[in-house]
Amino acid sequence: MSDDDKRDDRWTSGPELTPEQARREREAQRADGAPPSAEDAETLRERQRLAQLEMMDRWIGGVLVEQRRSRRWKLFFRFFFLLLILASLSISLYAILGTTGSGAPARPHLGVIEVKGVIDSDSPASAERIIEGLERAWRADEAAAVVLHIDSPGGSPVQSQRIFEAVMRLRESGDKPVLAVIEDIGASGAYYVAAAADEIIAAPASLVGSIGVIHAGFGFEEAIGRLGVERRVFTAGDNKAFLDPFSDIAPAQREFWQEVLSTTHRQFIDDVREGRGDRLADDERLFSGLIWSGEQALELGLVDRLDSLDGVARARLGEARLRDYTPRLDPFERISRQFGRVAMEWLGLPRGESPLRYQVH
Repeated sequence: MSDDDKRDDRWTSGPELTPEQARREREAQRADGAPPSAEDAETLRERQRLAQLEMMDRWIGGVLVEQRRSRRWKLFFRFFFLLLILASLSISLYAILGTTGSGAPARPHLGVIEVKGVIDSDSPASAERIIEGLERAWRADEAAAVVLHIDSPGGSPVQSQRIFEAVMRLRESGDKPVLAVIEDIGASGAYYVAAAADEIIAAPASLVGSIGVIHAGFGFEEAIGRLGVERRVFTAGDNKAFLDPFSDIAPAQREFWQEVLSTTHRQFIDDVREGRGDRLADDERLFSGLIWSGEQALELGLVDRLDSLDGVARARLGEARLRDYTPRLDPFERISRQFGRVAMEWLGLPRGESPLRYQVH
């Protein structure tokens, strides 16, 4: 092709147009009434093809970005679940190793078992857990004494009796003393447990005593009648539902239940007398359910002296050397128990707890 042809070629001559400028030029040609040339049609098709290719590139790029993002999230969740599993295994291993008693101090110390909160089979202060801690501390050669560190208002009579019997069994073997140190409160079932110890120590302002049995409830039989609610209870046995709060209690049932409470109270009194012996004062109020301060309890023989846990350790060892032998709580068991309690409350299911409680009242 000659130079003149190149100068006349409209594809190589003139300024380069952007898509927008080309569109405007075509619109101007249509306004002038001149039909588009074959070259313009070819140009338009080429630009459309390029636009489609560009759109395809963008779509492919978006798909690739989304795939990369999806892979990142999958990796993140896999890593997260891996960390969760490792953390769970670590916690379980720590809980298991924490109950073995490894790493005990080489020097003599006081073996402490924590009795905190309500004494109940489903609580941290259950008989199974407390007894296990007692036996671990008793077997520890460097534990100069076993100490029940009590801060509890009481709880289940059965759980309290189990702990009392375990402490008496250790106490009678005579290898080392069993002490009970009451912090803020050691009442009802908690005092039942403390009574088995060789010596009871309490803070001057602590609350001690409440040797009694209580069952509390409500009577809603008149309330549901006023609301027009019909109570439907089906039983096999005339007295099966005599503690139902929506039913009346017959005089014979009331007398029977009071006999049950009195029997349990007598068991409580007998065990306290067995544990404390002649140290108890001759005062009829001791077993009336009253509760006293630590200073008053000392005068009544409910405690032997006033001091704190650190003070007891310093008096025996010269310094506060303590080791906690209370078994660690399994975190998964605690979560499952809490979940079970919440579920039962939401469903309105009974929890099957004992209606008797050694509690402050």
